[in-house]
Formats: sequence, C-alpha cells, structure tokens
Amino acid sequence: MNNAEKSRREFLSGGGKVAAACALFGATGSMAYAAKPASIACETDNRMSAIKESHYYLDNVLLEAGFARDGQTIVGTQTELKTLEIKDGKIAALLANKQHPDATLAHYDASGKLLLPAMRDMHIHLDKTFYGGPWRVHNRPAGTTILDMIALEQKLLPELQPVTQERAEKLIDLIQSKGSTIARSHCNVEPVSGLKNLENLQAVLERRKSGFSCEIVAFPQHGLLHSNSVALMRDAMQAGAHYVGGLDPTNVDGAMEKSLDTMFQIAIDFKKGVDIHLHETSPAGIAAVNYMVETVEKTPELKGKVTISHAFALAMMNEQEVNAIATRMAAQQITIASTVPIGTLHMPLKQLQDKGVFVMTGTDSVIDHWSPYGLGDMLEKANLYAQLYMRVSELNLSRSLAIATGNVLPLNDKGERVWPKAQDDASFVLVDASCSAEAVARISPRTATFHKGNLVWGALSA
Repeated sequence: MNNAEKSRREFLSGGGKVAAACALFGATGSMAYAAKPASIACETDNRMSAIKESHYYLDNVLLEAGFARDGQTIVGTQTELKTLEIKDGKIAALLANKQHPDATLAHYDASGKLLLPAMRDMHIHLDKTFYGGPWRVHNRPAGTTILDMIALEQKLLPELQPVTQERAEKLIDLIQSKGSTIARSHCNVEPVSGLKNLENLQAVLERRKSGFSCEIVAFPQHGLLHSNSVALMRDAMQAGAHYVGGLDPTNVDGAMEKSLDTMFQIAIDFKKGVDIHLHETSPAGIAAVNYMVETVEKTPELKGKVTISHAFALAMMNEQEVNAIATRMAAQQITIASTVPIGTLHMPLKQLQDKGVFVMTGTDSVIDHWSPYGLGDMLEKANLYAQLYMRVSELNLSRSLAIATGNVLPLNDKGERVWPKAQDDASFVLVDASCSAEAVARISPRTATFHKGNLVWGALSA
C-alpha cells in the first residue's frame, strides 16, 4: 500500500503519533468546556449592535498597567480603569476613567471588564460546515483513506452548497462571540465546487465586512494535481482569493516538487501569498518542508508570503534539526499555522517562536465531515498552548495570549503597556477576568466583541 492509499490516521498512528491524526481530523482537544450542539445557536443569542455612533466614549475599561513583583519575580498583574475615546474605528485617546472632554458624545459602560486585543482565527473552513444545522457525524471505519475522504466530500459538497452562506454566517457569529474578528478561511476550489464556494464566501464576507475581516485561501482540497485544479486555482486568483492553497504534495498529488512548484508559480504569477496544508509526517513531509524553505530562499518575491499550516513533519525532527530549519524560516518570514494539537505528537511551537518564527493558530473545523470537534475559541487555543509549552507563571500565561491575537499583547516582557494606544484599531474583546493570565488559564467568558469601533457581539450599558 503506498502513502496515498493510507489513511492519514493510519499513517500517523503507525508511527505512534495518535495526536497528529486527531489534530489532522480537526480534534481540538477542547478540555475546558463542551461545545453546544450545532443545531442550537444560543452561544450567539446576545449578539447585537447597540452602538450606532462612530465617535463615543467607553468607560470603566479595565486595562493592564504593569506587572506586580516580589523582588525580581513577577507575581501578579496590575490594572487600572480607563475611558477609551473611539473615533472612526480607531482608539483616539486613553483618558482618565469617566472623563469626557466632549460632553456631547455618547458614552457606554464596559462594567469593569478586562480589555484584550481582538482574537484572530487564522485557519478555518467557513465554506463547508455543519455548524448551524442538525447534529451529524460521519463514521470513519478503520482503514478509511484520505482518498476515501475526498470521495465522500465530493458527494457532500453539492448538498452543502445551498446552505453555504447561511452556515458561514452562523460560524462567523460563533467566532465573534469568542472574541475573534479577524480570520483566514480556506475555501474549496476544485472541480466539484468550481468557484461556487468562493463566490458564496465572498458574498458573506461582503455583508459582514463592517464587523469581520477575513482573508481567503483558494484550497484545492482534492489535490492540486490529483483533481486537475490548476486552471480553477488561477481563476480563483483572478476572482479575488488572497492566497494559493495546496495539500500534501506527496501523499495526495504524488509528485512533491511538481505540486509545490505549481503552487508557487501560481502565487508568483498573481502576486499572491501561499498557505498550504501539510499533514505528512513521513520523510516526504520533511523533504517538502525543506523544499519549500529552499524555494523561498531562492525566490525573493515569496519572502514573507508563505504559511505552512499544520506542518506535522516538524514534530518528526530532533531539536537541532528544528533549530536549523526554524532559523531559515524566520529569515524568510515563513509562518506556521497550528491548531495546537494535543497528545503524543509534540509540535515544537515554542522552539519555533524562540527562533523568531511567527506562529498563529486557528479553529480548522468546528463541525464538519472531517471532525465533530471544535469551539471556535482562540482563547482556548492559548490555554492549550500554555498547558503544553509553558511552565506555570503569571508571565508565561500572559505571554501565551499572543498565539490567539497575532502577537499583540497589552504588556511587553518588561511590563510596559504597549496596547492599546492612540491610533490603534478599535478591535478588542471585553473579558470577565482580572488580567490576561487569568483569561488564558480559565478561558474566561467574553462579554462584548468590537471590530474597528463596531460592537459586533455582546451588550453594553449606556
């Protein structure tokens, strides 16, 4: 049996990497609380837009002000209440609490909730989800191969297309309720879907643009070469997709160099970025990582434009090998997108970050035919990251928030406030927590989500 005929789960577990398979099929390791059924949208029942003004004050906002220390040891986080002046989608000023220089402006009450940067769900599939519909889970018997899953998806896609827009909107509602207003969505582009999923997703994003920013990856889920999707991918670039996607160039396409060269060439031709799903943990997966890094090193126009999603092959490398490839990745500004898998597969995420690689996270799936797991909650991902990679401390918990926010943190490592500041986008979330360390550790409830000054979920007191 060749690699393409093996299931991803069998292939990974064959090496003792059960968690890799779980992560591959979307298992997010949701440990803090259970997701509600997809058929019940009560997670988002209190979403409302109560603020109509583009210029207003937000009082009683709890901001982190510094670290509390016992000698040189950080033992807590200091906070203070402030008023934010919001104008035209920006934070115009930080003011003493309840100070309103312009008495004619409306003012709203944050009720002492902690202000954190808006979350970023940087790997999700908005275009093919069961979320918002009835509960359903597909059995996956032992021996199911990735080609079997592709065949199943080819049958399901026509069924899902009529509800693509409705389901995508409900999934956006969900992730907004968890504090995310920025995302990157992979979107099927292959012969079964054509460009229909892309058109549906673009229509949804156009309607939601005042409260949600989303990049689109044209994703050849059935294999760029395997499904003869090259022409469609080029059409997708012309139609406005932001990134060229790809999938397992050896296990699915059966021609690693040709698959990757084709993906990169499309990106170069249309001046787009690349975001590839790379699940392979075989030597071929390691070879693919090295080939991509080498290609970017030789192609200056790709620097800073490549993301490797999942990148499970990195977990197969030893410490020295990871350090070497991470140094090269950082130099070429190659990004890793990880769902923070749990179990025996231990991704070297902290090691990558320490070498300067930008690591981001995402939902992948909330519920679809690949996986029934997922909460759509980037704060949960920060919690998983902290548990897996960080020793327990106030500082480490607060630093773990970075994977959920695109490295935007209220305090720098010295304890100096660096966010929010005047002229920052007014994109943030109010959290029922005393500090970011508590928010990460407890996956604290969110009470309101803002995107560029617009209240997109939750409620405030006037």
